[in-house]
Amino acid sequence: MEDYELYEEKLEKNYKRNEKFLKIFEKWLNAQNLAPKTIRKHLNNIDLYINNYLNYYEVTNMEEGVHMVYMFLDDWFIRKCLWSSETSIRETSASIKKFYQCMSENGYVKFEDYQFLCREIKDNMAEFINSLMVYEQYDDDEIW
Repeated sequence: MEDYELYEEKLEKNYKRNEKFLKIFEKWLNAQNLAPKTIRKHLNNIDLYINNYLNYYEVTNMEEGVHMVYMFLDDWFIRKCLWSSETSIRETSASIKKFYQCMSENGYVKFEDYQFLCREIKDNMAEFINSLMVYEQYDDDEIW
């Protein structure tokens, strides 16, 4: 099998695996009596994170994603998502924290990893916003 075919096979398996986590997360969000629109927003944000970003460079499972949030919020999200803004960074961060809280409560990630992720987001939020402002000031070719 060629490298690309192997990659495609791994990617497809990861997508199917992530479906399970998205369903668990959706059920968890519903149990919190959130509005359907809010639930959809959280699900879309997490789908972007676990199915797009975590598979962008190489196929990466959700559990490893707990340690990859910094590069997502400080770089990839800002450059790749045309809708990135201070509000969308904050909303996406909230979705990621909720998702990994759910995954921790359901035994898919360690509670310590969830705590690390929350600290990572909290301690670096100002930096994420600053990176967005810098990016918006220049053309892609000038700074990235």
